[in-house]
Amino acid sequence: MAEAFVEPFRCGAPAAGPLRSPGAEGAVAGDPLAGRLLYRDGLVLVIDKPAGLPVHAGPGGGPNLEHYLDALRFGYPRPPRLAHRLDRDTSGCLVLGRHPSALRKLGRLFQAGRVEKTYWAVVVGRPEAAEGRIELPLARRSTLTGWWMKVDPEGRRAVTLWRLLGATDDLAWLELRPLTGRTHQLRVHCAASGFPILGDPIYGRERQPTPLPRLHLHARSIVLPLYERKPPIRVGAPPPPHMLEALRACGFTAEPEPAPAG
Repeated sequence: MAEAFVEPFRCGAPAAGPLRSPGAEGAVAGDPLAGRLLYRDGLVLVIDKPAGLPVHAGPGGGPNLEHYLDALRFGYPRPPRLAHRLDRDTSGCLVLGRHPSALRKLGRLFQAGRVEKTYWAVVVGRPEAAEGRIELPLARRSTLTGWWMKVDPEGRRAVTLWRLLGATDDLAWLELRPLTGRTHQLRVHCAASGFPILGDPIYGRERQPTPLPRLHLHARSIVLPLYERKPPIRVGAPPPPHMLEALRACGFTAEPEPAPAG
């Protein structure tokens, strides 16, 4: 039977429903994933990835998420593997496949665009409309000093839906739904539309405050139509601490956690 550690909520709700704290099962000493298991069944795990932890090893080395996956075997002979990726500084829902056949099934769902991903972002500036659609093709640009993504008419199709959830005079709280999965898509799309994500050191850097805060981008929820005869799996992750001040300024109010049953 599936074990859900976060209360499911209606995707796209402007205010969070009550979220239970992630379970601490599988934690090991010094493990940044301790207490971050959101959902578990026989095929998948969903974890709340902390901001600042890359999912893969980088050229400079250092800790990455794959170092800690062995603690999430839960009796299986091999650790789970990534079904998709999040940027190092993006927090929130990350899906893991527990064995090769699960990974293949998840890969087909992501490839077909059947996985519904919803992000929350705090952006610099306020869109004029209440909602919109950004459709700008993206391509990778490489130089001797590194690489980044850019809007390019010859690039790959990229589509993002957005909705305004709250705002101040200088910031806005957006719900973002990528319909495609390009690298840095949400960050480039927001910056190119005139409202870069708060804390982004690359895209829209000239609009950022000083000192630069952490990136305010969070994978809020994910919906997986994994089983043909069961409802889709819906999992949500609470916003990270570094985003709460800006979210609350924009109107976010978290409901208290429910009292323990029994």
